[in-house]
Amino acid sequence: MNNYPKISIVTPSYNQGQFLEDTILSVLGQFYPNLEYFIYDACSTDNSVDIIKKYENQISYWVSEKDSGQADAINKGFQRSTGDILLWLNSDDMLMPNVLNFIAKQYLKNGEGIYFGNCIHFEEANNGVITNGSNVVDNFNSIPLQLVDTLIQPSSFWSKSVWDKIGELNTNFHYGFDWEWFLRAKKKNIHFYAINKPLSMYRFHDAHKTGVGGKERREELHKIYSSYSDKYANLYLLLMHEKYEFNYVQKAIIKFHEFIFRRKINKTFLLKKFKKEYSTYTLEEIEKIKWML
Repeated sequence: MNNYPKISIVTPSYNQGQFLEDTILSVLGQFYPNLEYFIYDACSTDNSVDIIKKYENQISYWVSEKDSGQADAINKGFQRSTGDILLWLNSDDMLMPNVLNFIAKQYLKNGEGIYFGNCIHFEEANNGVITNGSNVVDNFNSIPLQLVDTLIQPSSFWSKSVWDKIGELNTNFHYGFDWEWFLRAKKKNIHFYAINKPLSMYRFHDAHKTGVGGKERREELHKIYSSYSDKYANLYLLLMHEKYEFNYVQKAIIKFHEFIFRRKINKTFLLKKFKKEYSTYTLEEIEKIKWML
C-alpha cells in the first residue's frame, strides 16, 4: 500500500436518508484500496440506519448515538481515524469520481498541507439540475479568508499531521466550524494547495443547514469574525442591521442618477457614498462579505 496513503473519511449523519445512500456510494465507488470510512449517525428517526446497514460490511465503523452536534460527531470520527489524509463528507454531499486516487498522488508529491479544489453545486428542488460551480481557487487567491469563507468543505482534504497541529473542530459552533478551523490553519501558516478541479458535488435543498440558519447563523459568524478580524467583524455587524435607509436629499440624488442613466444604482455603492460608517471599506470588501449574510 506504499503507493496508496491511507485516507480516512467521516460522514456525520442525521435524518438525511433520502441523500445518504448517494453519499456512501460516492465514497465506496472510488474503489480506493487503502480507505477507512466512518459514519456517525445522531440517532436518526428516518431510514438512515437501514441504509447504513446495507453497506456495513464495506464501512470501517458506524454508530447511531446522540451527540452534541455535527462538529462533535466529526471530532469523534477523526479521533478514531488512522489515515494519512482526512476528509469529512456530509450526508447530503458527494465526491466526484476518482478523487481519492488524485488526492493521494498530490499528497505523495507535496506532503503535509490542506488540499482544496472546486465544487459543483446543484439544487435538489430542481430535480438535481446542476446550477453552477464554485471558482474556489480564484476566490481563495483573491479574497482574504478572514473576509469570506471561500473554501468548499467537501472539496477540502488535509494531512493527519495538520489536524494534529490545528486541533479539533470547535463544538461551540454549529454553522461556521469549518471556516473557523480553516482560519486557525491559516493563522498557523499551514500550506494550502489549490487544485483547479471539481472534487465534490454540493447539494442545496430545503433543509440545507446554511440556508435555514437565519439570525442564529449570522450571530455565530459574527463571533468568528470577531476572533480573527475586528475590521471585518465591524463590517459584518453593520450589514447585519443595514436597512438601506437614506435621507430626502440622498433619495433625490439617487432618483436623478437613475433617471439620467436609466439603471438602478448598486446598493453597495450607495452605502459607500452616503454612509460614513462604510467609508474605510472598499466596494469589493462590502460586496464580498455579503456572501456570508
